[in-house]
Amino acid sequence: MIRARVLARDPVCRICGIRRSTQVDHVQAMTDDHRDRALQGVCGPCHAQKSAAEGAAGRARRPGRRRPDDPHPGRLG
Repeated sequence: MIRARVLARDPVCRICGIRRSTQVDHVQAMTDDHRDRALQGVCGPCHAQKSAAEGAAGRARRPGRRRPDDPHPGRLG
């Protein structure tokens, strides 16, 4: 029901303004706020691009979470 309301309100992608909205996206990333004002209708390509950018930004903020490199097998010992 929320999805239908948001897509009816935003029939055109709120990011590119060109393609038809087919997905609902949180305006602010990583929130559980499902109120209409926190959601926007977007097209698939824009949603994928926005989500990828948000994921990359999140990973960049946590550099210590990267798994340590394995030693090269030719340089053991």
